[in-house]
Amino acid sequence: MVEVAAVCDVDPERLETFYYWFASQLHVVTLYSQGVNQSASGTDKCNAIINCHLAGGKIGLPGAGPFSITGQPNAMGGREVGGLANQLAAHMDYHTPGAFELVSRFWATDSLTPSLPEGPGYKAVELFEAIERGEIKALWVMATNPAISLPDAARVRAALEKCPLVIVSECAAHTDLLPYADIVLPASGWSEKMAR
Repeated sequence: MVEVAAVCDVDPERLETFYYWFASQLHVVTLYSQGVNQSASGTDKCNAIINCHLAGGKIGLPGAGPFSITGQPNAMGGREVGGLANQLAAHMDYHTPGAFELVSRFWATDSLTPSLPEGPGYKAVELFEAIERGEIKALWVMATNPAISLPDAARVRAALEKCPLVIVSECAAHTDLLPYADIVLPASGWSEKMAR
């Protein structure tokens, strides 16, 4: 425990207290957000939290389980309906046999089904790697700020510099992203909605 405390730069007594509290209670909720998610090892950290809950049986019970507090606008809702470029709706994977057909049947409409992508697109980090390689020539950013929210911000900013056309829809006058924009379009913030 002393070694773990040293690596994590945490007081060993506080770490021991935390371990005791977590291990001795069945009903534990772990709330975590961008500090855990947004790093080069974010997936590993999330998996560690989930695995601690699974190993201790602290999941699937009232008042127990890992709880990701997503930071980007409606990130969880986007994942649920297939708003991620690398997943189908309901967190289904493109490579799972039958998943694409299931989503296609569920969303069977003349206007949508023919345009459903048959394979995954780029994840956020992969998108900026593709810009770096010159594969993507235009980027339109809405409701997020990759210049500060993605891991390896220096690499993201270098890719933004290299991209021939960067369009940003933004509701704030000054952000870290705007200096990279060739075109800035106005956007509404949550407080600018029409009253009814």
